[in-house]
Amino acid sequence: MRMLWPQLPADVTYVATDLNQPMLDFAASALRDPRVRWQVADATDLPFDDASFDVVLCQFGAMFFPDRVRAFSEARRVLAPGGTFLFNVWDAIDRNDFAAVITDALGAMFPENAPRFLPRTPHGYHDVALIRQDLTDAGFGSITIETVTAQSVAPSALAAATAYCRGTVLRTEIETRDAGALDEATHRAAAAIAAAARGRRGPRPDPGARGDRGRLRSRGARAQQDTEESTRGIRR
Repeated sequence: MRMLWPQLPADVTYVATDLNQPMLDFAASALRDPRVRWQVADATDLPFDDASFDVVLCQFGAMFFPDRVRAFSEARRVLAPGGTFLFNVWDAIDRNDFAAVITDALGAMFPENAPRFLPRTPHGYHDVALIRQDLTDAGFGSITIETVTAQSVAPSALAAATAYCRGTVLRTEIETRDAGALDEATHRAAAAIAAAARGRRGPRPDPGARGDRGRLRSRGARAQQDTEESTRGIRR
């Protein structure tokens, strides 16, 4: 949203959606623009008319859909002829450093019942053949999928560990195993990230000075509605 919004022409309408109203309220407080409309919506049952958007965008959300083919079909339904559906998902966890290191650290902490939220869900929908088949089953004909590799930078190992252990469903998995273990789990994850970072670049005097870096990789998919284009709006 932050990257796309400044590039929107003056006559474009952007409808930003989420399942949860509090998430939309928070986002709306940070971005006030008459071109942007905030609306609660379920990706598997979109509350929009057929052929009402030129572009549908979904950033790191498709892996959470309970029925991806249905959600993709809904995206296709609301696209105007010639419209484009763009989305991205995380690649496999072993190609995403922070998530992989944290999963291993928590696996060592809970060896009998390792938390598996990260590989199961955020990093669980990366198979190119499956993504392509789901889009085909949803009715899309022109499909392009590419892999993007980048680098994630956190101000410190603790900041990265806190984001994962306290800011995702991983927190629930930790507390389900031990209600009092969140602090220890977070610090174990931070120590593992710092150790992995040192292993990649060698020791440094101040572990928090330059931030901790981790490779991240995602899949980007583009699917187009058939026939001619028209101009209506953008939905995220």
